[in-house]
Amino acid sequence: MVVSVELVPRNEQTLRGELQQLKNNKFPIDLINVPELLRFDIHAWEGAAIAQEYGFAVMPHIRSLDIDLDEKLPMRDYIEQKNMQKVLVITGDPPQDMGHKVYPTVSTDVIRKFREEMSDVKIYAGIDQYRSSMREELYHVRRKNQAGAAGFFTQPFFDLRYLEMYAEQLADKEVYWGISPVLSERSVSYWEIKNNVIFPNDFEPTMRWNIDFARKVYRFVENIGGNIYIMPIKANLIEYMQGIFA
Repeated sequence: MVVSVELVPRNEQTLRGELQQLKNNKFPIDLINVPELLRFDIHAWEGAAIAQEYGFAVMPHIRSLDIDLDEKLPMRDYIEQKNMQKVLVITGDPPQDMGHKVYPTVSTDVIRKFREEMSDVKIYAGIDQYRSSMREELYHVRRKNQAGAAGFFTQPFFDLRYLEMYAEQLADKEVYWGISPVLSERSVSYWEIKNNVIFPNDFEPTMRWNIDFARKVYRFVENIGGNIYIMPIKANLIEYMQGIFA
């Protein structure tokens, strides 16, 4: 099982601090994912290069909306120079600042563009199990696979039964199964309203519940031979990680 952790590149000092904490605690982490977030100055591939300095394999996120299909991939030279082996292609959210130029580019087009321009890079794609029906999302998975995606990263799960259903359907795919702590009623509302999540009846926005659930997912994923994708977001990084790997 491969364990991936997402670290948000808020600024270089914070990112380096979190990387050092992960290294000092010797968690069984194989891969660092770095999202591309427009509100921060550090690009995903720049944050990934920092993570490489700490000995981690890395995977920067690429937003399809930022890619002009008529031009060379803007991060191509940087990724080649740093010898990054993997990227995660997602659609991305529209910018709050309309001064940021975006394009009507879909993820399958960007996956193909990476395959054509950077054939040595292994391309992953996202699964959003909440945006539509399971049938429709599995169709998206098939299209991304045909475009050249080698594997997939899911949105976080909060119900093991739902994860089991997806795991059955994607048994032949390389999947990183997502988990993320939700620790406030405000966050609950965010996931419910923005992402269409339905939490199980026993859910509690507490660190204890989230750690217990993460450990259940970890055991399940380990048993099926899958991979896990840990997204601490705003939670105390070390408390959450220690709870999972205690």
